[in-house]
Amino acid sequence: MTDLKKLSFEAAMSELEKVVGQLETGSVPLEESIKLYERGDALKKHCEKKLAEAEEKVAKITLNADGQPTGTTPVPNA
Repeated sequence: MTDLKKLSFEAAMSELEKVVGQLETGSVPLEESIKLYERGDALKKHCEKKLAEAEEKVAKITLNADGQPTGTTPVPNA
């Protein structure tokens, strides 16, 4: 399995969809289901983190008095 830190949001979502699909079929043995569930949970958390990072960047867009975008404020690296 690919290291989560290396996955883009899109790649993680794609893998998460596959995991959910496998679990929904109910044809996966119990032990594998548990591993899939754990991977799915990790992928979900990774996607949530990526979305939070994106929302933070969007929130940092600066506006002028008329509400028009004028630039961005750098987001500090965490």
